Amino acid sequence: MSRLDDMVAVAEAMVKPGKGILAADESTGTIGKRFASISTENIETNRRDWRDMLFRTCPAMDDHISGVILYDETLRQSASDGTSMVDLIKATGAIPGIKVDKGITPLAGRPGETITQGLDGLRERLAEYYELGARFAKWRAVIEISHPDVTVGRTPTEGGIKANTHALGRYAALCQEAGIVPIVEPEVLMGGAHSVERCHEVTERALNSLFTELYEQGVALEATILKPNMVVAGKQCAEQPTREQIATRTIKVLKDTVPAAVPGIAFLSGGQENEEATRNLDMMNKIGGFPWKLTYSYGRALQQSALFAWQGKAENYAAAQAAFTHRAKMNGLASKGEWSADIDAEVDA
Repeated sequence: MSRLDDMVAVAEAMVKPGKGILAADESTGTIGKRFASISTENIETNRRDWRDMLFRTCPAMDDHISGVILYDETLRQSASDGTSMVDLIKATGAIPGIKVDKGITPLAGRPGETITQGLDGLRERLAEYYELGARFAKWRAVIEISHPDVTVGRTPTEGGIKANTHALGRYAALCQEAGIVPIVEPEVLMGGAHSVERCHEVTERALNSLFTELYEQGVALEATILKPNMVVAGKQCAEQPTREQIATRTIKVLKDTVPAAVPGIAFLSGGQENEEATRNLDMMNKIGGFPWKLTYSYGRALQQSALFAWQGKAENYAAAQAAFTHRAKMNGLASKGEWSADIDAEVDA
């Protein structure tokens, strides 16, 4: 097969029905905040043991995880028994991936907006990551909606959106040059007070800009995965949409902007609660009628209950793995439109 054929096969495997992507790419600082919530020290051995435990969880990994996004440290790491993290993941049938962006910084000339860093030296880093076993990558752009009361200097601006989607396009082209499937993630943040209508508008603008950039930079869409936000109201908005409204608006935005050549869309949870993220994904798949696979690329929404069960203690591994398996199974069902609240309430034996 050609290199493009290989990437297409990887992209299609990443969105296989019943499976989704585990985002285990928290930076050292971010995982430190998660560990602080369970009074666990943020040291290399604890980070290793936490992820080792997740990657050895059956049947969660085997049945419901198609790929794992890793942080640079984890891609290079080995478990306490000497097995590389990459080999642990591959043994379950999942595909190792890597976060390649270097976080956000203020965007010059655009107060209140940011740009994602990491393009410098990316070609060389991607070549190394391929040799280390990564077959897909992720780059996150952050798009923030200003408060509804702001009348001057509202965000996002067209220039801010274009700067971020241009960077996503350049990143995606470099990934495919290296034989790596790009996940493109233009995240419209949900923490503000904006309405669902405003989120709909901004998400549509961002996705239109993104696919223009991908086309102009020669990115093969059939070997690309989109990781967008769902169309929701800001957490501080007084009027929250129903799950039916979230699903129908999200599907409409996607149908209006995303070419059918894209094999799949793996949603980020964006700070939604565990069951909320599952429920909204399930509702979209129950509605159906779209050309792409809709699945999940969740971090906290897959890991949080397991983290609280673990509490940083080896004796809690079984409880943590049970919690992880349950959430993975629920999201696997949601990716096929087969989830229900009654099933979620059941405790697996």
